[in-house]
Amino acid sequence: MASDFFSVIRSRIQTFSKGQKRIAEYILSNYDKAAFMTASKLGQTVSVSESTVVRFAVELGFDGYPEMQKALQEMVRNKLTSVQRIEVTNGRLGNQDAVSSVLQGDINAIRMTGESLDRGEIARSVEAILAARNIYIVGVRSSAALAAYLNFYFRNIFENVRLISSTATSEMLEQLLRVGPQDVVIGISLPRYSSRTVKLVQYARESGATVIVITDKPEAPAGKVADHVLCATSNMISVVDSLVAPMSVINALIVSVCLRQELHVEKVYEDLEHLWDEYDAFERVE
Repeated sequence: MASDFFSVIRSRIQTFSKGQKRIAEYILSNYDKAAFMTASKLGQTVSVSESTVVRFAVELGFDGYPEMQKALQEMVRNKLTSVQRIEVTNGRLGNQDAVSSVLQGDINAIRMTGESLDRGEIARSVEAILAARNIYIVGVRSSAALAAYLNFYFRNIFENVRLISSTATSEMLEQLLRVGPQDVVIGISLPRYSSRTVKLVQYARESGATVIVITDKPEAPAGKVADHVLCATSNMISVVDSLVAPMSVINALIVSVCLRQELHVEKVYEDLEHLWDEYDAFERVE
């Protein structure tokens, strides 16, 4: 909790050394920037050594600076305004090549997601989807693109898929009016978490539906009310959040479903290929 983190610093600030006090004061006043600084950068900013920054983190009870930095990032990530995000990104990138930095960040996000993603949750989610009477997909704001992508493929595979879309919470709830125990609701909720998505999956859960949430951590607002949570790293990049890792998780979910229904999916796409060919759906490339 932000208040807990700050209260610990404030309660102990008089016991810190002169250098540690400068670190503490900077974090209290500029936590949004400090959360994304390396130990070396933070030290340079407040005119102390990198080792002093590391000792400060240990003094607060962390194993080291990376653990304190992660705690800071988790604390502030959903509090940053768009303007603050731009400022933080400018500070992080400096004169670096933005393209290389962004691409490397996406590579790292996929690697981290691959290492931490619970395969058992994927399997249980697939079972629930295959048994569902209806499959509802919910994603708003930037997550709407991911919801539409999942809907595109699931509508080819299943006849019972519904994409919940609107800019009004009341209208979205109306589309979930008949959701019940035999249904599955897949919610996509990534920072900054939309309150609409959280309200919708909460309603679905209270109505007895099985809720699958794709988010960045189990304790995320939507994750707390889900039956199954599929976690994907979502990196902050200026005014946007990287959706590369969540997209990979969605791809893995689609492929896992297809493998469980291999013959059915093969027949569906044979029929689709005939349809596409007959109506010239795609340009013919010689």
